[in-house]
Amino acid sequence: MTTIRTAGARAPSRAGRPVRVPAGAAGLLAAALLAACSSAPPAPEPTAPPVAAPSPRPAPVAADDALRPGVLGRNERFLVYLPRAGETLRGIAAQFLGSEDRAWMIGEANDLAAPEPGLPLIVPLKPLNPIGVTAEAYQTVPILCYHRFGGAPNKMSVSPGNFAAQLDWLAKNGYTVIRLSQLMGFLQGREALPKRSVVITIDDGYESTYRHALPALRKHNFPATLFVYTDFIGAGDAVTWPQMQELVSSGLVDIQAHSKSHRNLIERQAGETDERYRQNLDAEARVPREVLEKRLPVQVRHYAYPYGDTNEAMLDVLARQKYELAVTVNPGGNGFFAQPMMLRRTMIFGDHDIEAFKAKLQISRAVTP
Repeated sequence: MTTIRTAGARAPSRAGRPVRVPAGAAGLLAAALLAACSSAPPAPEPTAPPVAAPSPRPAPVAADDALRPGVLGRNERFLVYLPRAGETLRGIAAQFLGSEDRAWMIGEANDLAAPEPGLPLIVPLKPLNPIGVTAEAYQTVPILCYHRFGGAPNKMSVSPGNFAAQLDWLAKNGYTVIRLSQLMGFLQGREALPKRSVVITIDDGYESTYRHALPALRKHNFPATLFVYTDFIGAGDAVTWPQMQELVSSGLVDIQAHSKSHRNLIERQAGETDERYRQNLDAEARVPREVLEKRLPVQVRHYAYPYGDTNEAMLDVLARQKYELAVTVNPGGNGFFAQPMMLRRTMIFGDHDIEAFKAKLQISRAVTP
């Protein structure tokens, strides 16, 4: 019978050489999978008339994986891999999960930041916890909302230095800045997200997004969504079309709709009839999508409500216009159960120091009895 020992001990491998087995849940799972992939132990001498018993089945190994060095075994949910010297989690994720960006899945499954040669890794082939719920808490994803950068100091303008310091802090403290579009799989219960996920959004379309925010985002390769209202483009201190082309070409900035005119969608204008109000709401959703998709290589499916306000009439318009996600300015994080068309979003103001910024990053909520 194969003996399984804890970390620091050695267990026989299929090739006859010792392989160290990690401690903890990942280690037990790795050992179990390794045992499942080994040959069946010999049957004991019968003391009664022998009864045929099925032999343990080895975990299935995909044909392409079986040819790859270091693959010790796999089943439908996990793969056990023995990393070589110099390998990284990003490289292993690219090899088996199709993208370097999924390296966090391997890191969380094994509770480590980097692979160690000779220490087997669990590679999860399917999301382990796509809705981010544990016995103690559930995961929430904060969406941060900025407006402009630099210029005269005021509440709605974050200095370029503070913005850079905030991004530096996220990078140094293990946060993963994800694209807004990545929330859809999480909200549908299909895709897990890193535990410290955060989304960056910028409203209105000020030129300072191009001048100050883009260089800071590039430093860390952080994505962001810029919500623009199309009547503002090219006017005053707004971004121009060539600048928006460069923002999109960077691969980091997705440009989405913030209405046509930035009117408050729940307030009626003087003399606005019910029919005219419905037509105007339709234009506030339809026009920015048509204009942006005509001038830029983007698909507009996300919407930011001006002033964060909406009502049933506007929700109906967005549904007819095939929008998929919409954001308010109600603060807090978004759990897997969040309403996709009423996502919470937390404002970042110019007078926030780094401690105030950290307090805005709600990445979990305790489960209370």
